[in-house]
Amino acid sequence: MPETLPAISGGAGRAGTLDAPAIADFDLPGAPKGGFGGLGLPAAHGPRKLTRKQKAAIIVRLLLAEGVKLHLTELPDDIQTELAQQMATMRFVDRVTLKTVIDEFVAEIEDVGLSFPGGLEGALNVLDGTISASTAARIRKAKGFSFTGDPWETIAGLDPERLLPVLAEESTEVAAVLLSKLKVSVAADLISRLPGPRARRVAYAVSLTGEIAPHVVERIGQSLAEQLDAQPIKAFADGPVERVGAILNFTPGATRDDVLQGLDEADAAFAEEVRKAIFTFANIPDRIDPRDVAKITREVDQAVLITALAGAAPSMPEAVEFILEAISKRMADQIREEMTNLGAVKPKDAEAAMNEVVNAIRTLEAAGEILLIAGDGE
Repeated sequence: MPETLPAISGGAGRAGTLDAPAIADFDLPGAPKGGFGGLGLPAAHGPRKLTRKQKAAIIVRLLLAEGVKLHLTELPDDIQTELAQQMATMRFVDRVTLKTVIDEFVAEIEDVGLSFPGGLEGALNVLDGTISASTAARIRKAKGFSFTGDPWETIAGLDPERLLPVLAEESTEVAAVLLSKLKVSVAADLISRLPGPRARRVAYAVSLTGEIAPHVVERIGQSLAEQLDAQPIKAFADGPVERVGAILNFTPGATRDDVLQGLDEADAAFAEEVRKAIFTFANIPDRIDPRDVAKITREVDQAVLITALAGAAPSMPEAVEFILEAISKRMADQIREEMTNLGAVKPKDAEAAMNEVVNAIRTLEAAGEILLIAGDGE
């Protein structure tokens, strides 16, 4: 093994790997094609004269034999095809020619000071996290960007929520191909969320995908990737129901009831969804598992808890009793005594204390410590 080989890996920028552009640069487009007649014979007087495509094939074969991981999937399909065809026609290379090819390749690699990604998408990938997603989307749109790379790999990495409209709106054939290219667990979740008749049609269409040609599947993936990439960037992470529900969670009860009444008059269906998204102190008996109450009480200062329970006792006795019944009898008796000593609580103080309890519940839910039971609204 020539001593110059380690420099090949090092020159690529990280040990043990070599990026595709290094191979592509060595195999310059338009290089003359030569015969391979002399490659199987020993060198009589010096290294054989090879085309750059032949040299690239030699380097790839040598690095693969040494266990170096090459990222050749980054190359255009036509170059990958040419490389495979070149390697298929070659047989043996003498040591003198091999050493000359290695030395030339190492010299070219070491002369590279800095490399930039090829194409617009490569540049945007480098800038990912530095420029905003909306800016990147505008650049793609302005340049008439066409998706490159493996579209199905990109689609598989998307949030399943973005794929659900595709399954619902595209033809059953396209939906079937999409499901077939996803992880089984993701596909199962998505199809379970489709209406029954649509789910059955798509499931049956999956059984017919075996005869679809690979290039058709590739074109479908390309089209879906471009379609999903062109979707406008959402300004809000949550939907309107969640945002309105979160706001009303912490508004005074009178204001909340007034807003919900107005929503009933304007859009009854939306109002009902908002009611389901709202979680208030009164919802505790219906949506909290009694076994989780101890976790909640530990998250709330005892003085705040006593104030909340005392303030809620006149109007929400079910919520108060639910909490007290779910904790130890000794602690419950102590809290009852403290509530009696506290006496009447100002509505403003009671509302603030109850909101602290609700906030603690929301925090525990977000952390995965507790799970809210699905409710039907207030």
